[in-house]
Amino acid sequence: MSDALVIAIIAIGVLAAAGVFAVAFRRPTKDDWEANAPAGARKADKGAIEVSVPEPAAETADGASDPTPLSGVAVITQDTVAAPAEVADDEVSPAEIVYEETPADEQAVTRRNFLKKATFTTFFVWLATMGAGYLSFMWPKVKGGFGADIDAGDATEILSQVLQADGSVTPLFIPEGRAYVIPLTDEQLAASEFEDTTVASGLVALFQTCVHLGCRVPWCSSSQGFECPCHGSKYTSAGEYFAGPAPRNLDRFIVSVNDDNRLIISTGSIVATPRAQAKGVEYPQGPSCI
Repeated sequence: MSDALVIAIIAIGVLAAAGVFAVAFRRPTKDDWEANAPAGARKADKGAIEVSVPEPAAETADGASDPTPLSGVAVITQDTVAAPAEVADDEVSPAEIVYEETPADEQAVTRRNFLKKATFTTFFVWLATMGAGYLSFMWPKVKGGFGADIDAGDATEILSQVLQADGSVTPLFIPEGRAYVIPLTDEQLAASEFEDTTVASGLVALFQTCVHLGCRVPWCSSSQGFECPCHGSKYTSAGEYFAGPAPRNLDRFIVSVNDDNRLIISTGSIVATPRAQAKGVEYPQGPSCI
């Protein structure tokens, strides 16, 4: 996954999260208070008794205050409200109405609460899915595939398959290990610069990637070597540098043969070597492929 794609996914996630929180935590405006208030509160507000505040007492001619309110102003208090003359048996006075709060588990689910919970649930499910995907992508695959120990097959059978009767070589490509398995005779091994850990039962595993810019290097049967079509780097059948811009030999894997005579390629252990000074394999043995 490229860096640009990762950045784009993170940016989309941040924008989506910002939108979710903006919708979920939007505060109602002052004009919407009545629409968002519970029905019981609106009903109780309509039945409230309005009480007027009396004007300041008027002063008399001698400067004393007259306790009598100014004319035209009526003072109404709860104590002075006259009860209805007659109350029928089936009627209830507003003062006797008692509003009880409905328990939370019995309250009806409003559209706003439903959308809020649904949005949060969707967001966290998406977040968990993305997290699981990234974790799976970054988690090392230690039970198989490139980076683990690869069983290439029976060492004796592989040697007879890659070394032909006329002395020519036909590498065995192991896709799972991204490796070419090639043979080395005792004479070639003595003349080559190979570490003991990279040779087992006369077999060597070479990394398929050109050490110049990472192109996959194909095998050229006519020249009996590896030739990179990208920039012209050439290597012998043993992966030794021959020509081109490559800075060193083809990289090699550590190999071993277990008790069952199985060739094990440790693709997690790559050995880099400098350009070979003494080549143990003749190259080219025929026309080049590039």
